Amino acid sequence: MPRSIRTSGLKQTATVAFKGVRTFSHLRAAVAILAISGCWLSAVAGAPPGGAFVWPSEPPQDCPFPKSKAVAGLVFTGRHAQYGGADTWYPSWAADGNLYSPWTDGNVNGLGAGSDGDNATTGHATILGDDPLRLTVTNQGVFHSSPRPYQGRYPCGSLVHNGVWYYGTYCLHPNGRVDRDGIPYNWPWMGPFVGFRWSTDYGKNWTQTPCTPEHPLFGERALNGEPVKIGAPHFVDFGKELEHSPDGKAYLAAQGASDGVKRRFAYNSWITADQVYLLRVAPGIEAMNDSSKYEFFAGHNWLGRPVWSKELGRIKPIIEWRDQAGCVTMTYNAPLKKFFLCVTDGGNTVSRYNTYLLESDRMTGPWKLAAFLKNFGEQAYFVNIPSKFISQDGRTLWLCYAANFSSGWGGIKFQSNPPGSDYSMCLQEVRLLKPGEAPPPQ
Repeated sequence: MPRSIRTSGLKQTATVAFKGVRTFSHLRAAVAILAISGCWLSAVAGAPPGGAFVWPSEPPQDCPFPKSKAVAGLVFTGRHAQYGGADTWYPSWAADGNLYSPWTDGNVNGLGAGSDGDNATTGHATILGDDPLRLTVTNQGVFHSSPRPYQGRYPCGSLVHNGVWYYGTYCLHPNGRVDRDGIPYNWPWMGPFVGFRWSTDYGKNWTQTPCTPEHPLFGERALNGEPVKIGAPHFVDFGKELEHSPDGKAYLAAQGASDGVKRRFAYNSWITADQVYLLRVAPGIEAMNDSSKYEFFAGHNWLGRPVWSKELGRIKPIIEWRDQAGCVTMTYNAPLKKFFLCVTDGGNTVSRYNTYLLESDRMTGPWKLAAFLKNFGEQAYFVNIPSKFISQDGRTLWLCYAANFSSGWGGIKFQSNPPGSDYSMCLQEVRLLKPGEAPPPQ
């Protein structure tokens, strides 16, 4: 069950909400029912009693990334906010100053979406406001997209550029819950990235992608758990209208795996992977769903410069950490002139999750470890850094994520850590400590 329920009447609501839960979408929809029924606060802002604190960076011994010399630690200020009763929020900053984001598996302002089965739907919404503590989520809608022959179809890369909203989806398989060796896995197999639907009126009307799950954009298949390289790609956040893109192109970071060597079950899922890959395209309605228009990062030449190839088969990872990678997003921090990767390793898909932040002067690396947040959330996922909320000095920013969808699965009950982590669009203010800067008193 989710967090504590305050009254006997709300306990009855919780019982009804969770009756018959069988799949991931059902579970997350039940969480949303609790949120809008008042079982806990889901659109509030506040600070923990202790105020600001430094989350200790505790990487495992086999961490392949050297420690950052630019970021000495991550301070959580205690300021946070939550919006809606759904997850999968990836805000894109458009020319009109608004943010536009996908969402699914829950309820936003009375409208529901669920991304598994023949009737799968994915949601979209507009986010108004400049203060992360006082945003308005509005203009929400849903769009039907069949996942067949896969079981699930979920949102990923979302970009608004030159008045066109590009909305990507990917597939999952074989089911929202798969029990194996006593563990209840959630969507253990990553499916292919399908392609982009688009809207020219900020989400009022949509044109479906010409690509399909059977014939996806990059031709990958995974009905039997085969490894996928372009899994759930997300656009690099270059600020408003790609303003800081080095060449005007849209770049995407994608989690993936390069082989199917048997090790942990769900080694390549929606929240687990081995590598992170990078690809790019000149944004346009025709180009976005044409694989021949894409270039893939293919390593560095002898001068250390990035090599780009039209052939997916030549793609090389920008980072690799076997069984420790997962959902990935990238943001360019313009004031610091640095790129930040947010990577979440989801363990067995329903356990506590670890999220780590990497920084680099270049999209292709080399990457250094800014912070390793063990058990962040305690189950935070889809972590990203909206560029709109980066401070002028680049040292204060907001983490956007959802958390704790599977509390109770496998006997694990999650705490909200840091406070404000729940099943919603969570925004958490953090500050990047400078080298030699004293941390706040604990």
